[in-house]
Amino acid sequence: MTSTETSAVDRRRWFALAIVMTAAFMDLVDVTIVNIAIPSIQEEAGATFSQIQWITAGYALAFAAGLITGGRLGDIHGRKRLFLVGIGGFTLASALCGFAVNPEMLVASRILQGGMAAMMVPQVLSIVHATFPAEERGKVFGLFGAIVGLGAVSGPLLGALLTEWDLFGLAWRPIFLINLPVGIAGLLLGSRFITESRAPRALKLDLVGVALVTLGLLMLLYPLTRGRELGWPVWGYVSMAGAVVVFGLLVAYEWRKGERDGSPLVELSLFRVKSFAAGIAVQTVFGVALGVFFLVWTLYMQVGLGWSPLRAGLTGVPFSIAVSTAAGLSVQKLVPRFGRGVLQAGALVMAAGVLIYIWESGRYGLAIASWQMALPLVVMGVGMGLIVAPLTDAVLSEVPREHSGSASGLINTVQQMGNALGLGLVSVVFFGRISDRLAPRQIGPAFVDAFQYALGWVAAVLIAIFLLMFALPRRPAQHVEGADSVEAGERLKEPELVP
Repeated sequence: MTSTETSAVDRRRWFALAIVMTAAFMDLVDVTIVNIAIPSIQEEAGATFSQIQWITAGYALAFAAGLITGGRLGDIHGRKRLFLVGIGGFTLASALCGFAVNPEMLVASRILQGGMAAMMVPQVLSIVHATFPAEERGKVFGLFGAIVGLGAVSGPLLGALLTEWDLFGLAWRPIFLINLPVGIAGLLLGSRFITESRAPRALKLDLVGVALVTLGLLMLLYPLTRGRELGWPVWGYVSMAGAVVVFGLLVAYEWRKGERDGSPLVELSLFRVKSFAAGIAVQTVFGVALGVFFLVWTLYMQVGLGWSPLRAGLTGVPFSIAVSTAAGLSVQKLVPRFGRGVLQAGALVMAAGVLIYIWESGRYGLAIASWQMALPLVVMGVGMGLIVAPLTDAVLSEVPREHSGSASGLINTVQQMGNALGLGLVSVVFFGRISDRLAPRQIGPAFVDAFQYALGWVAAVLIAIFLLMFALPRRPAQHVEGADSVEAGERLKEPELVP
C-alpha cells in the first residue's frame, strides 16, 4: 500500500470515529436534555404526571429491551448497516417528538426513539474495534470517555438554553429537533466512511426473551405510573403480581434455550458467580436510585421552587463536573490501590450528599439558592463518580472470559431497566406525597416536602447498595477491554471485514 493510500485509509477511519462518537454523544445528550424540559412539556403540551414519567421511562424501557438484540443484529447483518438503520430511525423519531401534536404522540415517539437508540449505540464500540488496531484503542477509548463526560455536562445546559430561548415560538420542541441536522449528517457521512464488519460467529436472536422481558416490565411499570391517578385499581395489583409470573416464565424459557442452542438473551449460568449476581443487583438498584432522583430533582427546582430551565440547568453543573472528575480519579488512581472500598465509599459519600440536600431543603425551604445546593450536589457527584466508572470491571472480574460479552450486555440492560423502574416509582415516592388539588400557594411547599421524602428513599437505596457491594471482589481487575459495550466479548475478536 502506498503512502497516499495509507493516508486515505487513516483519514477515512478517523472520519468514521468522529461519526460514531457524534452519534453516541447525541444519544447521551438526549437522555439528559429531556429532564430539564419536563416542566415546560407538561405546561405547554398539557401532559399529566404519568405521561411525564412515560416520556422518560418509555425511552429507558425500549432502550433496555433492545440493547442485546441490537448488538446481535449488528453481528449478524453488519454493524455499519445497523448503525445507519439506528441513526436514521433515531433522527426520524426525534422529528416525531419535536412535532408531536399531543402527549400520547410524544410518549409513543420517545419509545420509538429508545428502540432506535438500542440499534445504534451497541454498534459504536464494535465499529471502533473493527476500524482501529489494538495498540490505538486505548487512545480511542480515552476520547470516548471524554465524550461521555461532555455529554453529561452539556445535556442539561443545552436543554435549558433551547427551552429558555423558545426558538421560533417552539418552546421545548427544539430539544428534539436539534437532532435532525446531526442525524442526517451522520447518516450521509456514515454510509460513505464507515467500513462494514460482522462477527465471525454471531449468536442467534432471542425475540421470545425480548418479548417476555418487555411484557414483564410493562405489567410492572404501567400500574405504577397510572395507579395513583386511577385510585390504585385492583387490576393494577393483579398486573404487578402477573409480572412476577412472566419473569418466572422468562427464567424457565432462557434456561431451556441456553441448553438447546446456546444463545439465550440472558445467560443464566452467570448468576452462579456470586460477585456477578451481586453486581447485577447493584446496577439495577443504582439505576432505580438515579431514575428517582433526576426526575424529582427537576420537578423540585422548576415546579416547586419556580426556577427557570436555565437556572435549573446551571445549578446542576457542579454535579456533572464532580462526577466526571471523580470517575477519572477512581479508575486511574483509587481502585488499583483500594479496590472494592472505593465503590463502597462512593455509595456512602453519595448517600451523605443526599442527606445534606434533605437538610438544606428543609432548612431553607422555598428561599434556597443555587449556590447553597452546590455542596450537596458536589458531594453526590463525587460519590457517583467513584461508583460509575469502575463498577462494570468489578462486576466482570470473576466472570469466565468466554461469557464476558453476554455479561457486559446484561449489565447495561439491567441498569436501563432499573432506571425505567425508578422513573415508574416516582408516582409512589414523590407524587404520592402531593395532593391532587393544591392552591397555587400550596404547590411550592408540597413539592419541597415530596422532594425530601423521595430523597429519603434514595438515601436508603444507596445504603442497600453499600451492603450489596460486600459481595463484589476485593480487588476488581480490568477484565475485558471495552467492557462497557454490549456483547463486548464478541467485539474484541477481530471482525470479518465486508467489502
